[in-house]
Parts: sequence; C-alpha cells; structure tokens
Amino acid sequence: MDKFSLKNHVVLITGASSGIGRSCAIEASKLGATCIITGRSEAELIKTKELCETPAQIFAGDLTNHDVIKQLVATLPNLDGVVHCAGITNPWPIKFLKPEHIKEMFDINFHAPVLLTTQLFQKNKINSSASFIFISSISAQHPYFGGATYASSKAAIEAFSKSLAIEMAPKKIRSNVVRPGLVKTRMFDEAKGASVDSENFDQYEKFYPLGFGEPEDVANAVCFLLSKESKWITGIDLKMDGGLVLNSKKN
Repeated sequence: MDKFSLKNHVVLITGASSGIGRSCAIEASKLGATCIITGRSEAELIKTKELCETPAQIFAGDLTNHDVIKQLVATLPNLDGVVHCAGITNPWPIKFLKPEHIKEMFDINFHAPVLLTTQLFQKNKINSSASFIFISSISAQHPYFGGATYASSKAAIEAFSKSLAIEMAPKKIRSNVVRPGLVKTRMFDEAKGASVDSENFDQYEKFYPLGFGEPEDVANAVCFLLSKESKWITGIDLKMDGGLVLNSKKN
C-alpha cells in the first residue's frame, strides 16, 4: 500500500496559476489526485495543467465575484480535498490605509475562500472525510511593517478554519492551516521589489536557519494534510518558516 497516496482523490485548488497553488497541483497530481485548478489567468492555468502528471480541469474566474463562485461550484464533482491558495499581500502602512485597500485584501484573502467553502457545503459537494487546507502566513501571529491588512486577513482565515474543523468533525471532515514564512514565489518577488533596500532584503534570509522556502516545500505539507495519513489532524496551524521564529527567540 502506497503511503500518502491521493489516488481516487478529487481536489480543488484555488490560486493555482502560480506559486504555491501551482506547486500544490503538481505535487498532488504526482500522488495520483485529479486536480481542479482555478485562478484568474486561463493562460497560466494551462501552464499548470501541462505540468500535472494526471489530467487536470481548469476553471478561470474571479472568485471575489459570488456569481463566479456559484458557477464554479455548479461544475464541480464531489470533492475529497480543497486547498485555498489564492491571495494577495499589497503592503500599506496603517497611516495610509483606505477603505478600498481593506476591502480588496479581505475580498480575496478572506471573503472568497469563506464564501466558496459555504457554497460547497450548501450544494453538497464535499465527501465525508474530506480535507480543507487554507494557506495563511506566519505574519498572522508575527506582523510586519505595512502588513496590517494582510496579517489581519490571514488571522481571520485561521479562525475560520478552526470553526470549520469543529463544525465538520462529526462528518470526519478536517480543516487545517499551513502558515509559511517567506517562500520564493511571485509574491516573494513583489515583496522584494517593494523593499526600499533590496540588499537588506537579501540579508534577511540569514535570519532563516534553513533559508527561504520553495513552493514545493509547502505543497508537500499540503499533500500530507490531504492524505488519509493525516486523518487524526484537524484545527491546526502548521508553521513552516525554516526556523525563523525559533531563531528570533535566541536574539
């Protein structure tokens, strides 16, 4: 018997057009999962599909639009796993925050995954013993300058995941959070580009005993949480930071 197999699993992955979402689709397909991948860019989703080792289905659309969420859910078969990867960072110091900044951040990072999850249950699209994974960030517990709205949106989704874990436990449906530190994705490049001093940004990697993460590092943890080998794990926040927080406690 293959350990950590995802054969006969149907998994929905949002934000699969790049970064962690793309890696989740690729790694899950290597373990035999059939992936349904969503994102705004059809062209990028096609690239993800071509990298998958099992046939993948594409749904391109903006999940901040509730009508698009309904359209997506209507096309779905029953699911064994859902991985919420779609998100933005968009740093804004508190002094310069505007209502539209807060709305954009929460629409994408909180409202969309919450409303998609709700719709999936309303339409009975979730199999018993299914697994939900929400991609959060260590910034939910360790905020940074300019990250007030981002950290707040991730803290909110972590609380939602725990509530989901409690409510769905009778059906053996699990909900967990993966909380990465800096991972080398497009969002990483954007954060580096927004840095006033890119040289200092590079120096920041020294605070990570194991260095910055790669998307597949997170994807491998996600695949474990999708698999039946994690059937006794729910309501957790899995910190993945290459030792950053542990290292900071020594200084």
